[in-house]
Amino acid sequence: MVLGMSLHAFTVLHVIISIAELFAGVVVGLELLAGRRSALTGFFLLMAALTSITGFLFPFHGMTPGIVLGIVSLPFLLLAAVGLYGAHLRGAWRTVYVVSVLILLYLDAFVAVVQSFEKIGPLHVLAPTGKEAPFAVAQGVVLLVFLVIGFFAVKRFHPTVMVAAD
Repeated sequence: MVLGMSLHAFTVLHVIISIAELFAGVVVGLELLAGRRSALTGFFLLMAALTSITGFLFPFHGMTPGIVLGIVSLPFLLLAAVGLYGAHLRGAWRTVYVVSVLILLYLDAFVAVVQSFEKIGPLHVLAPTGKEAPFAVAQGVVLLVFLVIGFFAVKRFHPTVMVAAD
């Protein structure tokens, strides 16, 4: 039991939060690429925090890839929040914010690819262990897409009007 829920119910909750984070992150990322701030930014950051928090609450014995990913995500979540809410995207904080948000979204996409190859039959057949070429190519394409998006988002995102509250 986790937080008074069965492990299955808690897993479903974690997956729903993670999917909400991924979809909100896609909107936020596309808005950054267009040079605008998204109304979903606060929701995305909240869902990112909840994804990590709920991930840490699963029963475990030793270090897991999920725990490592949660630990890696937290500094970027903090930097994005400080850049947006503390520094109001002024100066270098604009770039720190954009890069941090896109790294958070990339990590979500990375996990989505991993989960897709584990759970979707035809993909699993192509890469049953996650060490095969189709898996590496898929992850490489995702990384390349995020590097290109990141480059253009940093160049284009220059918010002119700051909203006090998200």
